[in-house]
Order: sequence, then structure tokens, then C-alpha cells
Amino acid sequence: MEPIQTTKSPSRLVKWSLILGIVIVLNMFFNYAISLVYKEPQYPMSQPQVVQEIQTQEDCLNIGGQWNANTYVSPDEKIQSKGYCDPDYSKRMQYDAAHKIYQRNVFVILMLLGIVSLVLGVFIVQDVLGAALAWGGVLSLLIASMRYWSEADNLVKVLLLAAALGALIWTAVRKFGK
Repeated sequence: MEPIQTTKSPSRLVKWSLILGIVIVLNMFFNYAISLVYKEPQYPMSQPQVVQEIQTQEDCLNIGGQWNANTYVSPDEKIQSKGYCDPDYSKRMQYDAAHKIYQRNVFVILMLLGIVSLVLGVFIVQDVLGAALAWGGVLSLLIASMRYWSEADNLVKVLLLAAALGALIWTAVRKFGK
């Protein structure tokens, strides 16, 4: 008589380890692929070899700076005025505007990738892969929200949350509603 061969199924710990690994690597893949294809704006770091103090409002504005008038009362009770220049003002404003657009676009990409992963995970029959893709999608939604939440306007937040919630409800109804 031949011995009966049984196939040993992987333990729950092995399954959850694999799921967790896929979730982490999936989101690392999303973020690094985005950074490879869509470059983040860099702050212009050109510093002249000799930095001279800017004394006048006109000189400050000519280099794209912001003049800050600073008035104070001297010990002899006369109003004194000595302003200062923020020479990087225009560069910083341009960078901030470009960075805000970049963060918005990355947010949208990560949200879409997260929703697609979540939907795929729900419809894949294989337990481990389905769970990993679904949880990977949820993590992508979380990462996208954390990256952009402080930049988004309230209306944008509500619309994006409504879209994500709608996709989740639709997926749940299609998969589990009978």
C-alpha cells in the first residue's frame, strides 16, 4: 500500500507575511515609478559667490525679492525705518506653485492606482493575491491622502472622498451584493 501524500497548506503567518510583502512592495513600486516618470520640481539653489547686502527697496525688487519695511521707535522716541530684503521671494513663490501642482498630480495618480488595485483585489479569486492587491490599494489611497491632504481645497477633498467612497461602495455591491 502506498503512503498517502498530503499537501500541506501554508500557515496563516506565511500567507499574511506574503500579503504584507506584496502590499509594501506594490506601494513602493507605485511611488518610485511615479518619481522616475514624473520628476518633482527642485528648488533653485543658485547662490552667488559674493553676497552683498541689499540696502534699498528698488534693488530688492530688481532681483525679484520682497522688500520688508521694518519700522520701530528708537530710544529717543523717533520713528526709524530700516527695511530688509528677502532675495529668494520670487523663486520660492514659483517653486511653491510648481510643487503644489506636482503634489496634486501625484495624488490623483496614486488615488487611481489605489482604486484599480483595490478593484482588482476584490475580483481576483486567489485569496492571497486578492487580499494583497486590495490592501495595497487601500494603502495607496492612504499614502495619496497623506501626501496631498494639507494642500487640497475643501471642495477638492470632498469630491475626491466622494469618488473614492463611490468606487468602494460600487465594488462592494458588485462583488458581495446579492
